[in-house]
Formats: sequence, C-alpha cells, structure tokens
Amino acid sequence: MSILSRYYPRLDAPDKVTGQAKYVYDQAPKGMLFGAILSSPHPAAKIVEIDDSKVRQLPGVKAVLTDVHPTGTIRYVGEEVAAVAATTYEIAEDALDLFQVEYEVLPFAADLNTAMKDGAPRVFSDRSNFRDPRVRGEGDIEAGFTEADEIIESEFRTQVQTHSCLEPHGSMAMWEGDELIVWDSTQAVHGVREGLAKFLKMPVNKVRVICEHMGGGFGSKLQAGRYSAIAARLAKQANAPVKLMLTRKQDFMTAGNRPNSIAKIKIGAKKDGRVTAFSAVSHGTAGIGTNASTRLPIVYDFPNWKHEHYDVFTNAGPARAFRAPGCPQGCFAMEQVMDEMAEKIGMNPLEFRLKNDTNQTRQKEWKIGADKIGWNSRNTKPGSDSGPVKRGLGMGGSIWWPGGRGTQASMRIYPDGGVEVRCGTQDIGTGTRTIVAAIAAEELGLQIHQIKPMVGDSNYPRSGGSGGSTTAPSVAPAIKNTAEKAKTKLGELAAQHFGVEPAQIKWQKDSLSVVGMQNKKLKWKELCSLLETEPLELNGEWVEGLSSAGVAGCQFAEVAVDTETGRINVEKVVAVADCGLILNRLTTESQVNGAVIQGISYALYENRLMDPITGGQLNADFENYKIVGSMEVPEIEVILYDEPERGVIGIGEPPAIPTAAAIANAFYNATGVRLRELPMTPDKVLIALAAGKED
Repeated sequence: MSILSRYYPRLDAPDKVTGQAKYVYDQAPKGMLFGAILSSPHPAAKIVEIDDSKVRQLPGVKAVLTDVHPTGTIRYVGEEVAAVAATTYEIAEDALDLFQVEYEVLPFAADLNTAMKDGAPRVFSDRSNFRDPRVRGEGDIEAGFTEADEIIESEFRTQVQTHSCLEPHGSMAMWEGDELIVWDSTQAVHGVREGLAKFLKMPVNKVRVICEHMGGGFGSKLQAGRYSAIAARLAKQANAPVKLMLTRKQDFMTAGNRPNSIAKIKIGAKKDGRVTAFSAVSHGTAGIGTNASTRLPIVYDFPNWKHEHYDVFTNAGPARAFRAPGCPQGCFAMEQVMDEMAEKIGMNPLEFRLKNDTNQTRQKEWKIGADKIGWNSRNTKPGSDSGPVKRGLGMGGSIWWPGGRGTQASMRIYPDGGVEVRCGTQDIGTGTRTIVAAIAAEELGLQIHQIKPMVGDSNYPRSGGSGGSTTAPSVAPAIKNTAEKAKTKLGELAAQHFGVEPAQIKWQKDSLSVVGMQNKKLKWKELCSLLETEPLELNGEWVEGLSSAGVAGCQFAEVAVDTETGRINVEKVVAVADCGLILNRLTTESQVNGAVIQGISYALYENRLMDPITGGQLNADFENYKIVGSMEVPEIEVILYDEPERGVIGIGEPPAIPTAAAIANAFYNATGVRLRELPMTPDKVLIALAAGKED
C-alpha cells in the first residue's frame, strides 16, 4: 500500500488551524435569530403554570414556547421549561428572566448515596430508586471460592464524569417550505434526522441534518437532543432561522455523563496464580436514565464468576454513552484486585496476568509494554523509595468488542478526472474525512488531494453513528467497495476503447494499460475523458471480510507521588494498542494519545459535584470542573501492534479503559498504600497515607 498504514496529515487540518472550518456556532444565515432555553432551578418539581406575557412584550422577541417539557414533571436541575428566540443573544437571555413560573417543589435525591438510603425520596413516584438487578455469570461460583487458596474482598468507587465537549451541544434550524434543515453538532447525522422526524411528527425525507465539523462528543452527541427540536419549533414559529446552543452550565447538567460506580468485589486464586472465582455486586447511577452498569469482570476470563448490578435513579441529568461505557469503572477495580491478589500469593503482577489472560494478542502486548516501561526496575517492595517523592510503576489491560457494518457510499467521477466520494458518516475529529479520501485514492491509484470526500450530511448514503469504535470498520469497507466498482466500470470503458477484453486491463498508479501492450496506456485524466460529458456514478456498501471486531491492548504508567502535598504526577505512560489494519498511523496514534490524556483526567481530576441543598451541580463550568491541562500531560509512548490480516477495527474506545487503573497500581507501587476511589486527588492521597501510617 502506498498510502494506507502510513503517516499522512488530515485534509481538514489547514481549515481548522486557520479558523475556516465551520462549526454549528459559526452558522449565521441572513435573518438568523438566537434561541435560549429556560432551565429548571429545581431538581424535583411540577410545573403548575407558566406566564409568558412579559416575555412576548420584550422588543426583539420573535418566538416563545412554553410546552417544551414532555410531562410537566421536573426531575433534575437544568431540565427544559420554556424557550425563546430573539434578534440578539442578549435579548434572548434577558427574556428568560421575564418568564414567571409557578412550581410545586418536591423532595429529591441528587446523588447515589442519598438515593440508596431507606426512605429516600423517589425519583419516579411509581417505582423504587433501585432497578431490578442485572445478573450475569458462568460456572460454579461457590465451588470456585472453595477451591481457592487465597481470597480477597475490596470495595471501589468511581465518580460521575461529564463529557466536557469543547463545543457545547447545539443546533441551527431553518425551514425551506415544509422541509427542515438542521446544522447540528452531532456524531450521527442520520440518527438525528430520524429522531427529529419522529419528535416533530414529519416524514424523514423532509428533514436534512448537516455536521461539517464538530468539537468533541465522546458519545454524548449520538442522538437528537430536545434542544434540536426546540430550535426547529422556534424557527417554524418565527419563520426565520434559529441557532440554539446550550450554555456551558446547561451542557454540564443536561447533555450526558459517565455514571459513577460502587463495586464490591471478591476474588479467589490458587497459589500457582490461577484465579478460580470472581464475584461483584455493583451500584451506579445514570441520573434519571438507565444503563449505569460497570463491566465486571473485564479483560480476564475466569472459569467461575458472577456480577450483580443495580441501576439507581437520582435527580440528575441522564447519562449518555461515554468512550467505552462501563469499562473504565470496571477496569479501575479489576486491575487493582489483580495486583492485590498477585501480591498476596507472592507473584509478579505481570506473571499473574499472563496466567489469567487468554488473549494471545494481549499476551504479547503485556511483554512489549513491560519492556518499554522498564518493568523489572520497579519497586519490588511497594513504598520503599526514600524521601518525600516516591515513584512507582503500574499496569492495566484493555479490551473492546464491537466492529461495524451497514455503511453505504457513492462515488462520482467526472470527465476531467475529478472524484467525489459521498458517505453519510461524520468526522467527529478523528480523521474520518481523511481516511475516506485515502481509501479511495489507494484503490484508484491516485493522491489523496485528488479525492473530494463529502461527509456529514444526511442527504448522503446512509451510515451509522460514530460511536463504539464502529466508524472505521463500517465506513472503510464501503469506500473500498465503491472504489472497486469504479475501477471495474472504468476498466470496461478502457477495454472498449482499446478493443480488448476487460480481463486484459492492468491498473497501475495513476494509469492503466493493456497487458503485453505498453503502447496502449491511459493516464487517469485521459481515462476519465472517455466519459465525455456524463460523470460516472456508482453506489457501494459495506462488505464482509474487510473488517472485524475485538481488540486487546494494555498500558503501563510511571508516577511520582509527593507524600507531603498529596500530588500525583504521571511521568510516563506506555500504551500498546491494536486495531487490525491501521489506516492512518498519525490519526491512530492521536486517538490513543487523546484517550490516555482523558484517562489521566478521569483518574486525577474530573468529578461532578452535586449540591445536597439545591440539587444542582456545584462545578458546572471549566473553572471549577477540573480537567487535565497541557502542563499535566506526561510523556506518552504509543506502540501500535500491527495485525493487518484482521482487517479494519476501531480504536477510539479501548485506550480510554486502562489508564486510571494503571495509575492507581503505580500509586500503590510508589507508596505501599491503596487508593480505591476516583478521582485520586491530593486530599484523598494524604488521608490514605495517614491511614497507612496508622496501620
């Protein structure tokens, strides 16, 4: 391959660094109005009455909605109560203060611990705060623990993490007759199209959704939001385009999050290192939503295991998919008990993992990562460094399952040699636009700049949402299939031109020729000129055999812990990752780098704090919601383990899974003290160190 599996820059990089890339926020058609949403200040209440008379009297207000809430029962701070569109953003914000809303305020439980208490206020009046448990398992758990020589029991807690997208959620909606066009910051143009059509009770073919560029989603932008439908309704009422972007506070409180978890774990093993049994009982909250499950066990295959999980409702915004849902929480607990058990039976943690990991790829990756981090130089006795700053090494494993399928694409080749590729996927910042061009160029023997990739429009052939690491394995085969069909058609055209059979046509880079007749050769533009006046148009689709599913991966972390301040400094992370056939090494390494950085942020900083008095989020802004900064980013060494024979597999999720676990294990190796709760902030470090001294 001359392009794929190599390093090449993103096609949209110049537009992004020069400010020419157009995001939803940048859309400003003539006559556009600014939308704003009135959010509930209460975590639990009933809307009794809304008086909008003063709002409608405010000069500049062009549309008002007071029926945006589907039930009238508020269940978290930030829920939509009313909406307005005005000629300026400032007027729209002023108008929100003029709504007079009467609420019947109700008791609430805004956090997991409160909601789990006996007699806690019910989030939904007709059901318990606890959902029925989901129970999974294999083997004979009791027999497994009876067989074990050693048993460990521990409890681990992780926090609620918000997506914190740089670009808030939002839409710009406009009507052309009875057709709706929406520019949306989304990971799924077709998904939003269908969601809006259903919500607005209109035909899907009357809705068009466009996303040229978007500033981060991480799973939170996979579906249509209420704000999109509200923008469309305001635009309809005002007979003008309306742009509605959530405020940063609204984005924090309403646009999704990663659920927290409490996991009680029991693990048993033989002295030879073989785990015989594993059990876990976990609780987590997705706010008023569901699916707060923690993935346990994770990475390792045990003969006897059981996991019992309970979702707990709270008066907080609903969770949404977040980069490997349920896995970072589970890995944080899983990898620490693996380390604890290894220590208890007197075995090197690396050797212990190799004995219990059946994945042959990860077996090799463990050894590669250990060599790169210098595993043999770690503290054999945790906490044995002298001085107040102590260093340590830790590890964690990764896994991910989904592949991808179902994408369609089309290609148009013009008589002058121009090539357009259309696909209804979207580029969420991962470089999808670039790999669409690269695959087409590779197949046609052209340069990337000769291909015009067209994505991010629901009018293009259907593709799924960009989530779950499914985009590359679903899109890549469709683009290759479409390009192969184009080559076949052009080959037939050339054969007709030369008066030979199509089987005699041989493709070379930027040209084709007749086998054994080098004088019969056409350059790309010469070949395309045979089309005369009509472009060649073809449709393609995902096909079996070019992609697959399931990856491994692992990470090793080196930390320095200041035992006087409680600060954990991550000095280096070695990330070993696999994704089958690598399409672009530059963007693949970028994905791994970004996942590690997000994992460090999850491990050490991020934490949604809920006010027990008001029920709202205390730190719903970037000043108080701490995210890792450039000064905290360590050396990250990315090692891509090639498996091209497996075809294309996604890479977005798996590297986000083990970082926090590796850091936690490194902390223990440095200090000899376990931290079983995220984030690992200085106060928790100092408390744990003090407790360790007492022990």
